[in-house]
Amino acid sequence: MTRPPVATYSIVACDLDAGQWGVATQSKFLAVGSVVPWAEAQVGAVATQSYANPRYGPDGLALLRQGLSAEDVAKRLTEADDGRDQRQLGIVDARGRAATFTGSECHDWAGGRTGEGYAAQGNILVSAETVEALAETFESTGGKPLAQRLLDCLDAAQAAGGDRRGQQSAALLVVEKDAGYAQLSDVVVELRVDDHERPLEELRRIYQLHDALFGNTPKEEWLDVDDVLRVELTERLATIGYAGELERALADWAGTENYEMRVEGIEQVDPVVLEALRRMT
Repeated sequence: MTRPPVATYSIVACDLDAGQWGVATQSKFLAVGSVVPWAEAQVGAVATQSYANPRYGPDGLALLRQGLSAEDVAKRLTEADDGRDQRQLGIVDARGRAATFTGSECHDWAGGRTGEGYAAQGNILVSAETVEALAETFESTGGKPLAQRLLDCLDAAQAAGGDRRGQQSAALLVVEKDAGYAQLSDVVVELRVDDHERPLEELRRIYQLHDALFGNTPKEEWLDVDDVLRVELTERLATIGYAGELERALADWAGTENYEMRVEGIEQVDPVVLEALRRMT
């Protein structure tokens, strides 16, 4: 039985100043995030699609870990694969060098484009404008966090036509050394929408939830807890069942609501935490 192609557009990219690598993708394919995106902190990122060879992910990262360039890795992976004419591949390495590959038997429209720190590619697209939108959006959004840039790229690509079969799933993956949960993981963001009528809207919605819970507010923006704010925090927490000593009550509430990564004692409070508490009370 012939398996369906992973008809997809994707972008693999990095922000070397932030030490981040990532992949974003959308497809008329169930759970595209289970197949296409691969990334490893300080190593690189890979997208494998179009009758995807899932081994391109771990094998590509292993080669990148050895210090090979993105171009050399793409060449090695595809030359060793008898099915390469149907494959599509994007790679960014640890130095921001990029490579994209589109096999000669990928369904039209299919192609890719590379630039500094990114590779954009897609197949079964309405037109080349989808890939151009990925590339141009990435190039024009420097200075924003990598995850937000990648989401913007997906939105622009969809507006330019996207997968000509429609939408179904989307995924976002960003890695950075020791920057994930509790600084004990390299995964900064790993979100998937497996089956949805408007997967990009849903992906952005859950990214906003993720950022609210696990994002970082610069410490200079945290609020000093003076006497007035201390009373407000104590009263609001007591209203929802967290009475008693303020530091313990705030920590217990934050742990219940998954804001524990945004709480550090009671000398200062993250404005995101304060706003969340005010909404609840």
